[in-house]
Amino acid sequence: MMRAHEAGWAHAPGALRGPAWLSLPEDVNALVPRLWSNTAEKVGGVLSVGGVALTDLVAEHGSAAYVLDESDFRARARAFRDAFSDFDVYYAGKSFLCTTVARWVAEEGLCLDVCSNGELTVALRAGVAPERLGYHGNNKSTADLARAVELRIGRIVVDSFDEIDRLAGLTRELGVTAQVMVRVTAGVEAHTHEFIATAHEDQKFGFSISSGDAFEAARRVLEVPGLHLLGLHSHIGSQIFDTSGFEVAARRVLALHARIGAELGAELPEMDLGGGFGIAYTTQDDPTTPAVLAEQLGAIVEQECASLGIERPRLSIEPGRAIVGPAMCTVYTVGTVKQVALDGGARRTYVSVDGGMSDNVRTALYDADYSCTLASRASTAAPVLARIVGKHCEAGDIVVKDEFLPADITPGDLVAVPATGAYCRSMASNYNHALRPPVIAVRDGVATVIVRRETEDDLLATDVGAHEGAAR
Repeated sequence: MMRAHEAGWAHAPGALRGPAWLSLPEDVNALVPRLWSNTAEKVGGVLSVGGVALTDLVAEHGSAAYVLDESDFRARARAFRDAFSDFDVYYAGKSFLCTTVARWVAEEGLCLDVCSNGELTVALRAGVAPERLGYHGNNKSTADLARAVELRIGRIVVDSFDEIDRLAGLTRELGVTAQVMVRVTAGVEAHTHEFIATAHEDQKFGFSISSGDAFEAARRVLEVPGLHLLGLHSHIGSQIFDTSGFEVAARRVLALHARIGAELGAELPEMDLGGGFGIAYTTQDDPTTPAVLAEQLGAIVEQECASLGIERPRLSIEPGRAIVGPAMCTVYTVGTVKQVALDGGARRTYVSVDGGMSDNVRTALYDADYSCTLASRASTAAPVLARIVGKHCEAGDIVVKDEFLPADITPGDLVAVPATGAYCRSMASNYNHALRPPVIAVRDGVATVIVRRETEDDLLATDVGAHEGAAR
């Protein structure tokens, strides 16, 4: 059995060599296209996205900054919409959401999935029609549900017996009917990190199929006059690169779907297969195109429905990361470069940047891998294995664990990290009272701030003592 080093994985034997999949680049200045948005390119060594040089963007807006390629985002949204033309495609707002992005989603013909009252507010502020919204969450309050019911949200994905009871009372009180789906756990553990594999049995989401809870949940929903059961919802995890897990899950969910029809007399018109489609963070990742995913998922469901002798329900999916993830990168300014002596005379290059786990916690939280590139100039120096670290008072504040950068990397250089669109801004924090970076949309040579950089006034806005001090 392999044990983690007491001081963390970064100090484990062999860590200095980097992961097996990371190879010495032929050209340390070159981009790996599948890691970046479609408009990303280097011109004279300077990284440009959406026709905007990141050197110019940082000169005007500062760093760290999230850079969102609008054309790339819209193209990926359309690719899912067109490939899954006989599905309903819900953009998973939890991956990244602001009013501008919600408008883009609606303009490209997608529906939108939200999982909190705040995300719902953003969607409504953007003008997204309530009937095109889905509402997730394992602990929706009575107030949350009341708002969703009053707005006639397109579907509420119920996650507990308590929630069914709350909805029953609300619909009875308000005299309306709510459209619901029952979230089920199919007992399929996706090949991903434990914390983002969401369909195995021992976790907080949904009703277990194997225990009978999922069937009982459907039965209870069907007994409530104010609830209309649209169908079953399953989500097997995140960052998934093949459809084998979906095949097993679909078989089990469709079997339950058929049983509900046979034993409860309910013909459920819909079924949701969830999301979790993987993207390329590093050269080890090889994601599947939406067209191939659509063909494979459609064939899986058709085959299972034929085997069960049932009509195929209307299907829906929920891509989030697969749309926004590759469309965004994060640009940082290098503050210090440090050579750290290790055992045996080896040395490691630590490159500290003006961000870190406050703007990308995924490396610390999920042991996620990222890539990066020198973004502000070309270099003729040899590549050196480097670690990109943040400015926070935390040893685990690592942005990129291992990547080759030019040996002459120096303070003042810009470093860009691709594929940061999903969850980085959504999970950003004010750790060490850091100010969260802006999100800047780029397109056709124009940079537009769509989420501004936080200020110290923002930071102190909820600090009651700060206002008391100012009043004295």
